[in-house]
Amino acid sequence: MKARIAVLGGDGIGPEVTDSAVRVLAAIAQRQGHEFQFVEALIGGAAIDASGSPLPSRTIDACRSSDAVLLGAVGGPKWSDPGARVRPEQGLLELRRVLGVFANLRPVRTLPEMLDASPLRPEVIRDVDIVVVRELTGGIYFGRKSRTAHEAEDVCSYTAQEIERVTRVAGRLAMDRHRHIVSVDKANVLDTSRLWRTVVERVLTQEFPEVKFEHMLVDAAAMHLLRRPTSFDVLLTENMFGDILTDEASMLVGSLGLLPSASLGSDRVGLYEPIHGSAPDIAGRGIANPIGTILSAAMLLRHSLGLEDEAASVEAAVAAALRGGIRTADIATPGGAVAGSQAATDAIIAALSA
Repeated sequence: MKARIAVLGGDGIGPEVTDSAVRVLAAIAQRQGHEFQFVEALIGGAAIDASGSPLPSRTIDACRSSDAVLLGAVGGPKWSDPGARVRPEQGLLELRRVLGVFANLRPVRTLPEMLDASPLRPEVIRDVDIVVVRELTGGIYFGRKSRTAHEAEDVCSYTAQEIERVTRVAGRLAMDRHRHIVSVDKANVLDTSRLWRTVVERVLTQEFPEVKFEHMLVDAAAMHLLRRPTSFDVLLTENMFGDILTDEASMLVGSLGLLPSASLGSDRVGLYEPIHGSAPDIAGRGIANPIGTILSAAMLLRHSLGLEDEAASVEAAVAAALRGGIRTADIATPGGAVAGSQAATDAIIAALSA
């Protein structure tokens, strides 16, 4: 297979972790006889410094002409002035809009060899296997905004059509798993959540009658994710709630650095990125955990390129490297050996070859 992959390193540790993922993708291509072309482009603060825009037109063109987009992270202290007219995060939000990716898949799966990395008890988190389906282009992040010296407004809005399409993604996903969806909202307070609840119930009842579903308020969901995480299968949520809950869920596996994500739309071009941020405090030190980005590359192979066996090989190689004792600083046990980004990537590539 021939494929063109846009690589947007972004800011902070973003270029470091995307470099690791590209190395793994190149190793898979060589092993399986594929031809992957990697096209680098700017986004976020790096793009602002170079062009004044957080998402230059050249980057948009590179993404639109590619089969998939691999992203590192955006933002950092250099561009953190809340009063700034142009901010790195605007580039990420605009990229999601340009690509039309409205469903963000965030798998949360614990591995036996990593149970000691979580602050929760092993018996609570053993066998956790959740996929969060987060609506990505609506809600408060994309609503009308205004600000004066004494007042600010961020409007949360949703249409039925926006809720319908992400619910169908969750429904199809649940059909291939354990056929159970928990839909998260705040319907006791918010009208957007009341619409969310009504539309979710209609779509699942009419189009996915085999799927069992329940509604859960977001505060209860936050509690039960830590209290009984193995009770969740597919968790469907609006934009901001999903952003917060998946950061919380990262503690089930031990670190933000371990979790991948895929942002999908109706087109074949998906956007793949770890859920962590740019971590400017460790940028350039070679100690960032590349696993979340490497697992995002596995999702890229699966969802945009249709290479299921290759995706499974990458995931198995990550598990083998962890089983072999590879630990970056964020998941290292006290007194245990610590591997840098390159050493961790080397171990995963070696496991691929094995």
